[in-house]
Amino acid sequence: MSSHAESAPNNIPVIDTHIHLFDTNRPGGVPWPPKGDPIYKPALPERYRKIAQPFGIVGAIEVEASPLIEDNQWVLDVAEKDKIVVGTVGHLEPNAADFRKQLDRFHRNPLFRGIRYGNLWNKDINQELATSGFLAGLKALASLDLSLDSANPTPRLMADVLRVSDAVPNLRIIIDHLPQLDPKSYESDLRKFEKRPQIYVKISEVFSRPGIEFMKDRVDTLYGVFGEDRVLFGSDWPNSDHWTTYEKTFNAVHAYFMAKGRPVAEKYFWKNSVKAYKWVKRDKSQPG
Repeated sequence: MSSHAESAPNNIPVIDTHIHLFDTNRPGGVPWPPKGDPIYKPALPERYRKIAQPFGIVGAIEVEASPLIEDNQWVLDVAEKDKIVVGTVGHLEPNAADFRKQLDRFHRNPLFRGIRYGNLWNKDINQELATSGFLAGLKALASLDLSLDSANPTPRLMADVLRVSDAVPNLRIIIDHLPQLDPKSYESDLRKFEKRPQIYVKISEVFSRPGIEFMKDRVDTLYGVFGEDRVLFGSDWPNSDHWTTYEKTFNAVHAYFMAKGRPVAEKYFWKNSVKAYKWVKRDKSQPG
């Protein structure tokens, strides 16, 4: 436990902007992860709290791990019971006929902070962007002051994120796990993010598989483009267990951002998440 104490970021409260919740003991199982996967066991707030709190984490944002409509409600119900969850990012289809109905339904719960879309669940945002219905859905998302998370980083997806921001410039967009993508593979688009203040990036999944190397060069590149005001901490728990431990992940980014000074570390660990997600403060330990 001593290493945990040494890792606490000098009393800086931490908001983890990327965790997944699921219960493999549910009747019928879960869409993800698959049976046989090392992380195939219940991932619920109580377990997460025990792992994360020693590192100064005071709140977390859950990101969808299922394409099922009613799993949005399941997550909200689970989150309601534990104040460490300050927001959820759900899964809805912007091109679906009932998108606005479902968006209004879940948005009534202030913990619902947006949706995730990209190339998950056999979907392709590249093709969807050609349809007026999809763009209308994204505009509805922006009109409710909600955000869009992307998944999962590829060069084509980076170009598509830029297309989304051109079409819906007032939509806040959060790019997930970008360190996993070699900056050279989308070099022509990378610098275009520099002058788009509504686009944020999660400095998450910062280790190469199987977790033996902190990819500092890639983090340096992303920090150089997005700057101190648009970078977010996200652990990707429990998916991160495929790479390395929560402790090793936290220690790496903690050392990196603390070296830039406490004001920058505060932005990375919590202040930027307020702007990106406008999450709900539920406990006195959480900053506001």
